[in-house]
Amino acid sequence: MIRLLVLYGHPKDPAAFDAYYQEAHIPIAKRMKGLKKWTVGKVSGSADGSSPPYYYVADLYMESREEFEALLASPEGQAAVADVPNYATGGVTFLYTEIEEVI
Repeated sequence: MIRLLVLYGHPKDPAAFDAYYQEAHIPIAKRMKGLKKWTVGKVSGSADGSSPPYYYVADLYMESREEFEALLASPEGQAAVADVPNYATGGVTFLYTEIEEVI
């Protein structure tokens, strides 16, 4: 299993980010077909109490990197990626990770 981890930096306007992500980006991204799992969440803090480096995270799962590349190359995937600059004013990092379930 492969995860695409999306890490969003702190936006210039958190309320605008939240509204746009929920009302515009999620509907665009939901058009992508084939995801095994998709979770999102606002960062609520860091373990040591310091200011967290990220504001929001998204985790998208597929069976392989090749499937991800095909999905992101599709018209639906391209639309989702093209939409990111419309709300990610704090920057964004995309990371592929291999997932191994331990428990």
